[in-house]
Amino acid sequence: IAHQTWPHTFGNILSQDQITYMLEMMYSIPALTKQIEEKDYTFLLAKEEDKYLGFAAYELNYQGLPKTKLHKIYILPEAQGKGLGKLLINNVADIAKQNQNEVLSLNVNRNNPAIYFYEKLGFTKVAEEDIPIGQGYLME
Repeated sequence: IAHQTWPHTFGNILSQDQITYMLEMMYSIPALTKQIEEKDYTFLLAKEEDKYLGFAAYELNYQGLPKTKLHKIYILPEAQGKGLGKLLINNVADIAKQNQNEVLSLNVNRNNPAIYFYEKLGFTKVAEEDIPIGQGYLME
């Protein structure tokens, strides 16, 4: 899903080289294994009939705080606009509340049009940061 979604989502924001680098860094089998086994990410999958259409990954008690971090949420381009993203975020929010996590946070590229989607769901901007990710690239 990430490999199909990223070029569509970030093609106008990031270079193809950066997209390729980040996909390998974050979505290779070793990277995903580390996220699940060492970083305690939990993945939720959105499925319709026999096709996976999207996913979210979150971490409860992020940095030892009563906070849930939504690390990833992607919906296939052809499935966007059907409420799956909202459904996934609402599920993560419910899980966070059940685990006494008072805050749900995420990072969004400052040039990503999805910012408006998150704002419609009640997210507010609390900070801007540039995160070095290697090879001279930044997550902005």
